[in-house]
Amino acid sequence: MSCLVSICIPTYNGGVYLQEALDSILQQNFRDFEIIISDDQSKDETLKIANKFKEAVDFPVKIYNHNPNGIGANWNNCLEKAKGKYIKFLFQDDILYSTCISDMTKFLEDNKDISLVASKRDFIVESNLNKDLKKWIQTYGNLQCQFKNLSQTLVLDKKVFRSDFFLQSPLNKIGEPSVVMFRNDILKKVGYFREDLKQILDYEFYYRILKKQQIAILNKKLVAFRIHDDQATNINRSSKINDYKIYNEILYKEYFWLLNKDYQKKYFLEFHPFAPIVKYAIKLKNKVLKA
Repeated sequence: MSCLVSICIPTYNGGVYLQEALDSILQQNFRDFEIIISDDQSKDETLKIANKFKEAVDFPVKIYNHNPNGIGANWNNCLEKAKGKYIKFLFQDDILYSTCISDMTKFLEDNKDISLVASKRDFIVESNLNKDLKKWIQTYGNLQCQFKNLSQTLVLDKKVFRSDFFLQSPLNKIGEPSVVMFRNDILKKVGYFREDLKQILDYEFYYRILKKQQIAILNKKLVAFRIHDDQATNINRSSKINDYKIYNEILYKEYFWLLNKDYQKKYFLEFHPFAPIVKYAIKLKNKVLKA
């Protein structure tokens, strides 16, 4: 039996918060969905919680054991199993507000030219609000702060790549996976998440969509995003993982002609095969002008 929405929950040792995430699904005022749980061989109570939930509900819950190969691979395993018309991620740390699924589904049903819809989000802070965390929330609390008309639904198209603030922080203009819903069939056009990335794979995926279709951000908080010491984002941030050099190469290869002239110049001088010659010519010209 097909369903309208696949709620995808990639898990790994998520026993501390998973029950709260699952309970938020029970609070939805919408029921035409299936639950896809893909577990990366958790060593805690994750699978016990998931199976107990499956036995207690009257809608489809499918639980898959996945061989760990990075977070992107687990996300993609969810997508491969999902049968719904729309994909809605819910991470094991986060919660959905009661109208989240219905509001996003209705928007996509009513707006056929939109392939992905996102929402604003609240924060649940599970650790001490230290100086660094306060700064992070100030910087990333409103990912669309650079846009105007924020009192309305924000609709983005590929002109965003040409804006002066596209490469200014925050680089993610859309949101974390728990705040988005997208059409399943867009995967045929843009592919799945890149499994070689650890920190930027979400918005790298969104921007592939944005090259082809519009993205909308609803001006309402439909999700609560949890911040705690053990979440993957914090672990990756404190490690030596550096996706941003790869991201610059992606921008040069895939988005060069969509960027504004200043960014084109920057990436030309950084990545073009003739960049050393061009840099030398500029240096020589400046030396002559100063003489």
